[in-house]
Amino acid sequence: MKKIISVLALSFLFATSALAKDGYSIKVKFADAKDSLVYLCHYFGKNTTVFKDDSVKLNNKGEAIFNSDKKIVGGIYMLLFADKSASMEMIISNGDNFSLEVTKSNIYSTAKFTGKSENEGFYDYQRFLTTYGREYQKIEGELATAKSKKDSTAVYDKLKTKGKELIAFRANYSQKNPNTFLRKLFDAVDEPEIPTELPILPDGKKDSSYPRIFYKTHYWDKYDFRDDRLIYTPIYERKLEDYMTKLVIPVPDSVEAECDKLLTKTKGMEEGFKYTLWYLTRWTETSKVMGMDEAFVYLVENYYMKGMATWIDSAQLEKYIKRARDIAPNMIGQPAMNLLMQDTTGNTTVPLSSVKANYTILIFWSPDCGHCKKEIPQFDSLYKAVLKKYDVKFYAVDADLETDKWKTFIKENKLGEGWIHVHDPKRVTNFRSFYDVYSTPTIYLLDDKKVIRGKRIDHNNITGLIEWLEKKKKEEKKDK
Repeated sequence: MKKIISVLALSFLFATSALAKDGYSIKVKFADAKDSLVYLCHYFGKNTTVFKDDSVKLNNKGEAIFNSDKKIVGGIYMLLFADKSASMEMIISNGDNFSLEVTKSNIYSTAKFTGKSENEGFYDYQRFLTTYGREYQKIEGELATAKSKKDSTAVYDKLKTKGKELIAFRANYSQKNPNTFLRKLFDAVDEPEIPTELPILPDGKKDSSYPRIFYKTHYWDKYDFRDDRLIYTPIYERKLEDYMTKLVIPVPDSVEAECDKLLTKTKGMEEGFKYTLWYLTRWTETSKVMGMDEAFVYLVENYYMKGMATWIDSAQLEKYIKRARDIAPNMIGQPAMNLLMQDTTGNTTVPLSSVKANYTILIFWSPDCGHCKKEIPQFDSLYKAVLKKYDVKFYAVDADLETDKWKTFIKENKLGEGWIHVHDPKRVTNFRSFYDVYSTPTIYLLDDKKVIRGKRIDHNNITGLIEWLEKKKKEEKKDK
């Protein structure tokens, strides 16, 4: 609840329709500040960063005017003192012309707006939140003194009752002011109310999965994707993050489908589409979930390469395309590219395809890599304790030309049984490109047909992955 309060305590209010003049004219007067540089900034999708739009210096009376005739998107903006001694949020719409008088040391209690402004409603809400938050935290503090489950339950009941006050305030405002931007902001942070009654399945049991399905289905119901002003708030990225990480099944097919749905909702909206595609691209590219790079490739091929990211230049586009091309040959489910490597003697070629095993752990490592020095011996111990029974072999590639160190490490750590040690002294295999080896160790799991079943794994999760694959095999046999 604290997080919700902090997010909503930013700035919400009435958004006017088109005005005669583009830009803004905002007169400010601080009762207790003078000769200070103040920035006008806007949020963009999240509350951790603001972007500067304008700056003025207060005169010796604490007065200044922010003025621009350039069209703006509108949304939640911030007045920020250059020395970061104070800041305040407000709603600004394109064409706004209003005045503000305020005391820097007591902003939310003293702010007064004149002219055509939407901020009086916001500050009414802000003052409500101040009192509400204090009372909520007081109740929450009672949990520390609860001596029994009954006591704790009583506190949680009080918190639920208190929470209804916040919901009621927003509902009351929205009912009285249905066409305001603040109403849209309240809708944007609204969460679906899950029905208390669970539907009955054909076998007579209650459907325990229904609450999650209902919540996901209605998650975006009240969010207005057709209003770009919502991108200029700290709301959107948090909602996207929660949706993608908590509600979407973390497999490429599901993620790709959800990406398409979100991008369809924002299609035609300059800021909304741009932010959504940027976020989803970053989310899929940096995800720690194995195999999610497939969704990244999907976005590049279906959006960037089709000219839909019109805001990026050719150099940036080429970076995305190159990254997708680097990933494409080594995605999960793809046949592993064959490698013709030399053994430690340099006299014998050992193709990757020649390894006979139920599972092949393909490791690109370096004797100078600190993490490799820890990971490789741990894999060997795991092999002797667990992996050997699954008919696992290692095809371990020296990723650097440190032949003497490589051989010494193998010998000192007794990496014999189960290990096939190879390298590419003449660098003719192009393994870094085929397997996207930009750091070491880089590890893949291949099945008996040399199809990639896992990537970017380590000794901590390899056993679980193999056990899951073995279970899947047994289930498939039963179904035949």
